Amino acid sequence: MNKTIDRKIILEDGREFFGYAFGASGNRVCEIVFNTSMAGYQEILSDLSYTDQAVVMTYPLIGNYGMAVEDYESITPSIGALIVREYNDEPSNFRSLKTLGEVMESNGIPGIGGVDTRALTRSIRDYGTRKALITDADMPQAEGLDILRSTILPTNAVSRVSCRDPWTSESPLALNPLDSISSAAGRPLRIAAVDCGMKRNIVRSLNRRGCTVTVLPWNTPADKIRALQPDGILLSNGPGDPTDVPETIAIVRSLIGSFPIFGICLGHQILSLAYGARTYKLKFGHRGGNHPVKNLLTGKIEITSQNHSYAIEEESLANTPLSITHVNLLDGTIEGVECVRDRAFGVQYHPESAPGPQDSAYLFDKFLQIIRQ
Repeated sequence: MNKTIDRKIILEDGREFFGYAFGASGNRVCEIVFNTSMAGYQEILSDLSYTDQAVVMTYPLIGNYGMAVEDYESITPSIGALIVREYNDEPSNFRSLKTLGEVMESNGIPGIGGVDTRALTRSIRDYGTRKALITDADMPQAEGLDILRSTILPTNAVSRVSCRDPWTSESPLALNPLDSISSAAGRPLRIAAVDCGMKRNIVRSLNRRGCTVTVLPWNTPADKIRALQPDGILLSNGPGDPTDVPETIAIVRSLIGSFPIFGICLGHQILSLAYGARTYKLKFGHRGGNHPVKNLLTGKIEITSQNHSYAIEEESLANTPLSITHVNLLDGTIEGVECVRDRAFGVQYHPESAPGPQDSAYLFDKFLQIIRQ
């Protein structure tokens, strides 16, 4: 079906990409990135790590299986915009209750379809992530460029997407005190999860292993975390630059050595910064479900799900007790660190997947094994 070209994307270099509207209307300035996943657009849309970002999907057909209640990674998506080649507004899936466009419209998320996503992705790959304006097709280019120049992208994303109040999630497995994951005290393991924009499948992954998970706001004081007497602490994924959350870094620094700690994505960066390492921004980041990572402890290769703009600076680890456990085989960046002495480790990728391969789920088991020991 032919659709009217009524929307466009203006990049900072003046290049324009035209398409048609779906989702919400209005102008939106975002950092533009791309994701190479072949499935999982609902999880990507609802992943809070994409706060304020316009995501280009490289897979050409998006929307064809609709939106299912069980597959959201957050209750209120905060993604900046979604850019696709072909948008399907008539999904075929017995689990679907709404179309992608309906969900985006209700959450104020603009979409643009019919875009040459191959050319746009190559532009991001070659010139890096940068600001982009999603607007009406008749917007004069000069006016759009003025908007881009005058717009400063927000940097307080974690504080906006983290939970406001603590909440707890238990698993039916946790009701059995004889379950294999139980602590030495004969009760289910209790995990304190610091929410920096956490994907719900992290909680589900721990619940499936019988753990009780208490989710805490990003700036919960260390003494309040200690008062919960958790068996372990999980540092979640989230959006933006990890140096934007010095409060969380300081909290983690004061907890190191007192509890086993597991950091995922942004949580991995926060843990590394708490030890004194440094981070830097990648040219176009890692986003997709097909990134090969080598586990240096086992020699095995994992195909991983990733979504991040920043990485750990290898040279900065020299004066820390952290050792490198995983590396990215595409560009050699650090994908995992560990301090055996403090029972702390982190990975740059997503062992909970959603979407993505299941190769790295063992890391949750490693976390619980460290706790039991």
